Amino acid sequence: MFVPRPLMVLPVGLLLLFLGQQACVNAEVFTALCDMEYLIHMEKDLVDSLEQYIQREEDKLNRIKTIHSRFKAVSKMAGEEPVKHLHHPVNAYLLVKRYTRDWPLLEAWIQEDTAEDFLYNLTKVKESFPSDEDYMGAGKALVRLQDTYDLSTQNIAMGKMGQEMAKATHPDMEFTKSPELWSEDCFELGRLAYVDQDYYHCALWMEEALARFQPDPTSDLTKDTILDYLAYASYQQNNIDRAYQATKELLKINPEHTRASNNMQFFEKEIAKTRNLVTPQKEEAESTDRGEYRRDLARDYLPEREIYELLCQAEQPEYFNITPSRVKHLKCRYFNNNNHPRLLLAPQKLEQIFDKPKMWIFHNILEDREMDVIKELAQPRLRRATIQNSVTGELEHASYRISKSAWLQGWEHKVIRRVNQRVEDVTGLTMETAEELQVVNYGMGGHYEPHFDFARKEEVNAFKSLGTGNRIATMLFYMSDVEAGGATVFPQVGARLVPEKGAGAFWYNLFKSGEGDMLTRHAACPVLVGSKWVSNKWIHERGQEFRRKCGLSPED
Repeated sequence: MFVPRPLMVLPVGLLLLFLGQQACVNAEVFTALCDMEYLIHMEKDLVDSLEQYIQREEDKLNRIKTIHSRFKAVSKMAGEEPVKHLHHPVNAYLLVKRYTRDWPLLEAWIQEDTAEDFLYNLTKVKESFPSDEDYMGAGKALVRLQDTYDLSTQNIAMGKMGQEMAKATHPDMEFTKSPELWSEDCFELGRLAYVDQDYYHCALWMEEALARFQPDPTSDLTKDTILDYLAYASYQQNNIDRAYQATKELLKINPEHTRASNNMQFFEKEIAKTRNLVTPQKEEAESTDRGEYRRDLARDYLPEREIYELLCQAEQPEYFNITPSRVKHLKCRYFNNNNHPRLLLAPQKLEQIFDKPKMWIFHNILEDREMDVIKELAQPRLRRATIQNSVTGELEHASYRISKSAWLQGWEHKVIRRVNQRVEDVTGLTMETAEELQVVNYGMGGHYEPHFDFARKEEVNAFKSLGTGNRIATMLFYMSDVEAGGATVFPQVGARLVPEKGAGAFWYNLFKSGEGDMLTRHAACPVLVGSKWVSNKWIHERGQEFRRKCGLSPED
């Protein structure tokens, strides 16, 4: 038997987003946090304007209340003995005055439009509202964070998301707080998952919405609506017991719910089949426990999903533990690259953090003022980041890369030229064939799932238009600290780099033979709390022939 879906009723907030979608379809503000900052300032202005409107409405209502109390007192006195009341000339005069002056005045007050200024301000900025795509993207970002960092809906709803990780990573940093979610907030997250046919997350968030439900005069959400969605999501998750309990509770609230009555009979039969028991009796004790649900990994397939998420959570599987003989080769030192003239008086602080593949961190390679200039130049040009299609070689958007990026060229500013020169000084590789400096800001739950920086053999069209060969090496600059999450992880080897403002991570993508190093497959974990700024300098093969010569072994 097919259990019909509950009807979808658009919430007012979502309806407004649909109405505003045409004006802001290209907004994509959720893909970069820096692009969301203006929304905070805009909302403050709207709140101030709304407050002024409320004050004017209250002033108007107070005037109406005052005149009402006067009218009521006089009407009561006159109503006791109407004829006698009119015997007094002042009473007769005041009665005429009220009809010719006071009642028309009251009519004018009631018709007074105090909302005009507020509606004007609202209309003026409405074109800058986030789009429906932003709304969906923001909801999916929370779900992504929930999965990647194994977070419970309870902790997210209570505003405790990422606190433990933030304290472990940055104990001295003040943690950004969030308010608790209302039942309607949780319901909307569940609804977004429902629309996406993601019944696992739908069930989890409907459970949370149910646990937090309190009648709210400002909301149209009802308990039976939550139970309707919960029952259907539980059924889709093969949790017949929970679907039965939710439907049973729904019918107590709304006994006339025809579909729920039909579903109830179906669930009773299914339970009887699976347990080989008689149909549950009506007096059966009601369960208030949350249901158990299983995440469908096939919906979001990634071969190394489990390892990737463990590394993002700062948990390294035991089989990745580095032996003491390997650890002893990982050292810190001041580095001048064989007495390079520009590094003699200002050597770089270099730390080798991994051996296979070799990875290094240049601590404080960028100065604060340099990073400020780079961000300032990049921010007006940030556009949603793209990936290169492995078949066509064309650039396109992808759900597994959520961020915005901009490209900065050396001629634009002396800081960019200085950074490019510094990369050449510390790596010994020419920047003549390197790509321009790419600057990236990650949005809500911003991430880039496991990928290679270099083009594999089957990606024949990659970088073809550049004519500079494959990406031989990567220099990744971290231009902000991140409160929680946002690490760079290497699932093939278990390496994990935590963002450190001003640091640069460097590794070779290709062996000296030109073959790709498959161990360099890496990912940018979702930003749990905070804003993540990075910049990349991708260095290409052409021009490196005498700077990084061929080795004697294929693994060199």
